[in-house]
Formats: sequence, C-alpha cells, structure tokens
Amino acid sequence: MILGGLNAQGLNMAAMPVLPSLTRRQLWTLITLTLVWGCNWPIMKMGVTGYPPLTFRSLSMWTGLPLLGLALFFLKVPFRIPRMYWRELFVLSLFNMFVWHVLVVLAVPMLSSGRAAILGYTMPIFSAVWGVLWFQAPLRLRMWAGVAAASLGVLLLLWNELTHFAGQPLAVGMVLVSAAAWAYGTQRLRNTSIPVPTLTIAFWMTGLTTVLMTTMATIFEFSQWRMPPEQTLWSIAYNAVGVFAFAQSAWLTLARGLPPVASTLSVMFIPVLGVFTGAIWLGEVLHWQDWAAVALMVVAIASVLWPERQVVEA
Repeated sequence: MILGGLNAQGLNMAAMPVLPSLTRRQLWTLITLTLVWGCNWPIMKMGVTGYPPLTFRSLSMWTGLPLLGLALFFLKVPFRIPRMYWRELFVLSLFNMFVWHVLVVLAVPMLSSGRAAILGYTMPIFSAVWGVLWFQAPLRLRMWAGVAAASLGVLLLLWNELTHFAGQPLAVGMVLVSAAAWAYGTQRLRNTSIPVPTLTIAFWMTGLTTVLMTTMATIFEFSQWRMPPEQTLWSIAYNAVGVFAFAQSAWLTLARGLPPVASTLSVMFIPVLGVFTGAIWLGEVLHWQDWAAVALMVVAIASVLWPERQVVEA
C-alpha cells in the first residue's frame, strides 16, 4: 500500500514509502509460528530419542487433528471440499505434508536437532527457485540477495557438521528432499484453484497424512509399540497443540496469503532458533558460524520485509 497519495492539485508525489506486506495480525502470527516451530526441533529430537519416530508422529497427529477440527467448528469454517478438487487436495498433501513429515521424522534421530532444522529450512531457497522455474514468479535483485544471504547462512551453520554428515548421507539427503518437496507444495498451494478456506485444506491434508503415517507406523514399527515415556508424552503434546493444531495451519494460511518470497524467507529465523534452543536444552555445541549465520538470516528477512520506496506519478 502506498502511503499518502496525490495532493489536490495533482502534483507528483515521488519516493513514497511502501508498507511491508505483513499486517499486524500476520506479523504476530509469524512471530508465534517462529517460536513454536523453532523450539520444536529439540523437543522433537527428545521425543524420538529411544522411541519409534513414525509412531511418535502418528500419536502427535491423532492428538492434534481433533483440536484442529474443533477450531474449524468454532470458527464456522466449512469442512467440505467438492469432489472435483480431491485430486488437487491429494497432490497438495503429498508435497506439503506426506514427504516432509515422513522423511524429517525418520532423519531427526540421526542428526543434531539444530542442524536438522537448518537443512529443513533450506525450503525458502528451493521455494524461490521453484517459483521462478515453474510458476513464473519474478524476483527483484534484493530478493535474490536475500536468497543468497540465507544460502550462505545455511552453509555456515553446516560448516562444523560436514564430518558428521559424511557418516549420515542418507539422513542429510532425506531432509533436503523433504525441504524441496515442501517448497514445491508451498508454491502449488499459492496457485491452487480449490475454492475453500485454507483451514479447510489444512484439516484434510493433516487428516490424510495422519492415515498415511499410522499405516506406515503399523507396518514398520508395530513390534516396537509401547507406552511412551514421560519425555516423549510431553513432546507428543507439544507437537499436537503447537505444531498440528496451530503452526501447520498458520503457515499454510500465511503462505497462501502473502507474497511468495516474503512468506518463505521471513521464516528463516526458525532454524536459528532451533540451533540455539538445541544448544541450551540438549547441549549441542555452537561455533562462530552459528553467530555469523544469525546476521545473514536477519539480512535475508530484511531483504523481503523492509519497506520499499516507489515513485508515484499523477
């Protein structure tokens, strides 16, 4: 939105600042989302340590899905999606949730929580590339600068993990594939033709993923099923309420309503928070690269959220 406007005499107003694309509500949603998802990486790591990961995720989803359904009910959001859009719903679920949730939860036990977060949040970089290649989304110079800053931040944060990753190439590849799939799903969601609220789409994507995750847990982990220990129960509760009842739906709503780069690069602070909470709660070691990456992530965020100046002519 352009501040001000043309004066009564029709004189040109030059170099008028443009407000950021985030409303106050979107900003607070993004802040809460960042805190919830950033803190979840070490919490998820604690939850799957010594416990079957697919079962952990299934229990989290089964607990969170009814809460999400209650939110739709009280907000009077319709549940129905017309049959003609079921195929599109499945494709959105595949890229936004199926691949992401399965691969990430299997990889987290093999990686430190902070570095798993960093790899997972290469998503904005993939998203920018998919947007240009598949969805004709133009990027201005400073947007590319933001992508470059975020990319460099990821590389710095991975610097001291390369020797560890050399022994876990499968886990690294799994998280990167899931990030690329999520990025494509985010771009596809922005261009979807399904004429229903985003919360409706989020509910059914979560429901479909819950069924898939439960099926996989039953096939591959049935012999390991047992009562979760207290630490895992707390992690399940956090994921159910924080991630599946709030964060996942909040992200999809932001991603569908904001400009592509603004919504993706603006969540790049999540892996930074994941790194530092992992250091505090799990004793994961920090290096100078972690601190340098913080500055680069701030640059990446500023590149898409800082107000522009625009010339307006009569």
